Amino acid sequence: TFVTMGMGLIGFIDDYGKVVAKTGGMRASTKITSQFVVALSAVLFLYFLGFDTVVTIPFFKDVAIDLRYFYIPFAVLVIVGTSNAVNLTDGLDGLAIGPMTIAAATYMLLAYLTGHMKIAAYLNIMHVPLAGELTVFAGAMVGASLGFLWFNTYPAQVFMGDVGSLSLGGALGTLAIITKNEILLLIVGGIFVMEALSVIFQVGSFKLTGKRVFAMAPIHHHYELKGWAEPKIIVRFWIIAIILALVAISTLKIR
Repeated sequence: TFVTMGMGLIGFIDDYGKVVAKTGGMRASTKITSQFVVALSAVLFLYFLGFDTVVTIPFFKDVAIDLRYFYIPFAVLVIVGTSNAVNLTDGLDGLAIGPMTIAAATYMLLAYLTGHMKIAAYLNIMHVPLAGELTVFAGAMVGASLGFLWFNTYPAQVFMGDVGSLSLGGALGTLAIITKNEILLLIVGGIFVMEALSVIFQVGSFKLTGKRVFAMAPIHHHYELKGWAEPKIIVRFWIIAIILALVAISTLKIR
């Protein structure tokens, strides 16, 4: 809740500056610093409560890495990275909220499974006491996302802005951390990862070689310029998100 509200406040201030005050929003450096402060505060709180710093690897049964102190920057990057990746994805009607609904539903299931001692033991996954309580929070995310999607689907009547994308992304990253499925987020949130990487590759390639990898980044704009209709891009990204969620769930038994 702290991360959701903190990231949401940052997004609200940025949106207010852009839409109402006409100041152009927060400076990029101020915005990212604020996100790191929120994420670091949450991670340090968990760390000093004795939160497990072990990270498990999907598809591998007995592979677990204890990051110890390095878990702090790792977890902070998960939260901030997810928050910004969702923000980058929010460029077309329903493009971000669709995969977000699917990802939240997936973590709703994962929260229940990791919080149930017998099921966690049967599936040979890490048991996290009280993680099952997050099922309610993740369920609320799913419900809110579906309600928003009703009005955000093409052609959109409402838009989430930074206040929505940053808060939902931060919440998703935090769910991944508390349920001890941090690495699995790369699969569950594969759409967001793809969008973020497209920007990184685009900027990196242009700075190093002066050439662009894509016609435009994030990658959904690349397909727009290739002539794909907006609804086609959106629905196909949703399909990919569903497939990735199913792959992520299958890792619970493919070990």
